[in-house]
Amino acid sequence: MSMPAEKRDYCEEPFKIGVALGESTTAGGTATSRELNWVSRLADLINESQLTPMRMINSGIGGNVISRRSPSYEDSGKPSAMERYQKHVLDHHPDLVLISYGLNDARGATPLAQFLDDLHRLTIDIKDKTHAVIVLLNAYFMTGFDRYLPFNQANIATFMGYNCGIKQVAHECDVLYADVFAAEGMATWMIDPDGVHANNLGHRVIANRIFEVLAQNCSCLSQKAFELRKDFKQWRDESVLKQVY
Repeated sequence: MSMPAEKRDYCEEPFKIGVALGESTTAGGTATSRELNWVSRLADLINESQLTPMRMINSGIGGNVISRRSPSYEDSGKPSAMERYQKHVLDHHPDLVLISYGLNDARGATPLAQFLDDLHRLTIDIKDKTHAVIVLLNAYFMTGFDRYLPFNQANIATFMGYNCGIKQVAHECDVLYADVFAAEGMATWMIDPDGVHANNLGHRVIANRIFEVLAQNCSCLSQKAFELRKDFKQWRDESVLKQVY
């Protein structure tokens, strides 16, 4: 029986600075506190697992789109990702970057091929200039597709096409991919009453999915567990259970 190929390790050293670049769901205003937004929850999960804490920067802007080429650019939250990533990502010198786009471009009628071209260029440039671990998130689940003109031009099928494309870009750029749409399981109770954004539960699930992807690919997140194991005291007491036999 042949041995499985050795697992690739994307990061052996603790993360120091993380940046989340994205839209309103990244900005997280529908979470009932800053601490319950997925960006903050993810930072907590990472810091719980690392030997040293990291700093997480939330660069989400409501209504943001990926570039000036997006048809809904004039109605968007400016500047676009392509216009601002130097200041909002590169200037922070991150070693972890989370890129979350697609939801607004899909709803604002950005042609898929155009969106993927911009996403590819954005991802490659950030990767080349930071050498950071990069995670691409796909478009989140939502329900209010008929609201918020001009961001009312998509549906679930549109999102499925976008998400397949985002996954392909992650493969082409050799970066990680977090399927947050699947993590939400199309559960309407994870969506805020506005029909677009995640509620507190949705933010928790999104953070968990991203952390799961990082944990599967970055050994730095296991170091604290191994260190604590060296001198931990046994906390289990099964004596009462064994007395019944």
